[in-house]
Amino acid sequence: MALAAAAALGRLNLLSCARGRALVLGPRVVRPAFVSASLPDRPAPGGRHIHLSASRSSNSKAASLHWTSERAVSVLLLGLLPAAYLYPSSVVDYSLAAVLTLHSHWGLGQVITDYVHEDKLVKGANASLLMLSAVTFAGLCYFNYRDVGICKAVAMLWSL
Repeated sequence: MALAAAAALGRLNLLSCARGRALVLGPRVVRPAFVSASLPDRPAPGGRHIHLSASRSSNSKAASLHWTSERAVSVLLLGLLPAAYLYPSSVVDYSLAAVLTLHSHWGLGQVITDYVHEDKLVKGANASLLMLSAVTFAGLCYFNYRDVGICKAVAMLWSL
């Protein structure tokens, strides 16, 4: 009864769950995914429109494609590592250079996304990451062209 009175006064937000219970929240309403998926989009208090479904986001297709690409590069890397040991060649060397650089670029990009939050810092960190990735790829290609290559260099390290 006290919860209903507090909700009527607007001090608490209530969210009904699947079993008919109410979830008492603070001043903001946070909806679990199973509840958000079943609710239609509607304007939030204050006139802002909140999209609850990911399908209405313009970046959902790009994010899905990026996630799939990350998984494909990881699987390709898993196949390239034994190939580099069993069949060392310049094709495998350059493929390793590209895949290792792309894999590390995406991984460090996620670190930036998770830990860098100020707009100017994000732009600087992303520019630095792009520069680092370009220099890494160029360095690995130079090493493959001018020296023994990635495959033979790792084999030489293992033979020590």
